[in-house]
Amino acid sequence: MTGDSDLIKLYSARILELAADMPHTGRLDAPDATAKRRAPLCGSNVTVDLKTEGDRITDYAADVKACALGQAAASVVARAIIGCTEEQVIEARDALKAMLKSDGPTPPAPFDGLEVLRPARDYKNRHASIMLTLEAAAEAMHEARASA
Repeated sequence: MTGDSDLIKLYSARILELAADMPHTGRLDAPDATAKRRAPLCGSNVTVDLKTEGDRITDYAADVKACALGQAAASVVARAIIGCTEEQVIEARDALKAMLKSDGPTPPAPFDGLEVLRPARDYKNRHASIMLTLEAAAEAMHEARASA
């Protein structure tokens, strides 16, 4: 069983900094797509709004109600997502899941900042919260493309 000192290490200074300094928070006026995701185990939830032009994200905002790990993930995503395509978002989502579940490689740039969450791989009950923002962003991109 994992000890308290390991859990304290999980909440590193960098994770707490990211959680406290999340850009692009709130909601967009007249988004092209919106997606909401909730982690049933912990109750964390995220609402993502996107504006797109062609196949690229041109504006982004997220309303994040999650633990520090979920907030840190949302912060990294918010810093990287504008200008990305649906393919990049899906690739980042799938890589993050593999990183957490099977110690896979770090998500590719521009989402490589998610590496900071690698220590959470040993805390399966935190994975859903960490995944929320990329899952919602991928869903919103799919919605935006389908309605274009």
